[in-house]
Amino acid sequence: MQAAVVPEPGAEFEVVERDVPEPDADEVRVSVDACGICHSDVFTKEGTNPAVTYPRVPGHEVAGHIDAVGDAVDAWEVGDRVGVGWHGGHCSTCDQCRQGNFLQCENGEVTGLTYDGGYAEYMTAPSEALARIPESLDAAAAAPLLCAGVTTFNALRNSDANVGDLVAVQGIGGLGHLGIQYAHAAGFETAAISRTPEKESLARELGADHFIDATETDAGQRLQELGGADVVLGTAPSSDAISSVVSGIGVDGSVVVVGVPGEPVAVNAMDLVQTRGAVEGWGSGHARDSQDTLEFSSLRDITPEIETFPLEDVNEAYGRMIENEARFRAVLEL
Repeated sequence: MQAAVVPEPGAEFEVVERDVPEPDADEVRVSVDACGICHSDVFTKEGTNPAVTYPRVPGHEVAGHIDAVGDAVDAWEVGDRVGVGWHGGHCSTCDQCRQGNFLQCENGEVTGLTYDGGYAEYMTAPSEALARIPESLDAAAAAPLLCAGVTTFNALRNSDANVGDLVAVQGIGGLGHLGIQYAHAAGFETAAISRTPEKESLARELGADHFIDATETDAGQRLQELGGADVVLGTAPSSDAISSVVSGIGVDGSVVVVGVPGEPVAVNAMDLVQTRGAVEGWGSGHARDSQDTLEFSSLRDITPEIETFPLEDVNEAYGRMIENEARFRAVLEL
């Protein structure tokens, strides 16, 4: 098989020929149809996570179908369409797993980081890491939903917002353009916040009821004029942008950060005290969360905007992602 390998931290991808892997007893082998390129792949590419060993095949937005099953696997069959996301497996025995917090497993695996991921024609994964892909979803469109999709969908559905509440999405990029769609489809009054006024028409096409141009308007003040946001989903990884919307939350409102900036986020404590508000964080989700995301996306016809590339162009594709040039998700098709 062909695989895109990072041979050492900071190196360029090398497309090499490898033996097709064999699944262990509790694993399946996935024939990869598409794999999204996520900003979190930088952990593997640059070696910034101590759990990475090399050489390593990145990729945790994997859409494909089962090619082989291990002897102990009985919940999945050859031919099943499956996805594998950031959550790459859990131990089921640690304290977090026993409480159902599988993404916080103390011994958890991360696809494309602690074991080889989807920048390859085949990969193996533990059976508990699999999400079923609806037949209506194209593989290339489904792939980014295994990370960008589940992150935004899961953050919103686990927030305290109710149908009809004001939900703002800060940033209209790889995460934000999905967050707007999910917020609209879930019945929230949806506001889009961006520093790119040219994105207003896109935001409204995606379902935004309001567009706030943060270059011309104080976003927090505008949200207060709309009644105060119950949730602001922070998708753009900018500390200043996240700080600027804290003043826009209403009573018991929260800013939920999903796009992680490189610098600390400054918060005016009075904004939180006056509203009983909070600034929170949210990770992606486990395999069942990913499947819920895929099923809801299929039900409401929610898809990402993508650019596709063949495996041999992985360096170009990764470069467009890292330079924020892709609109909005780069996907390898295999």
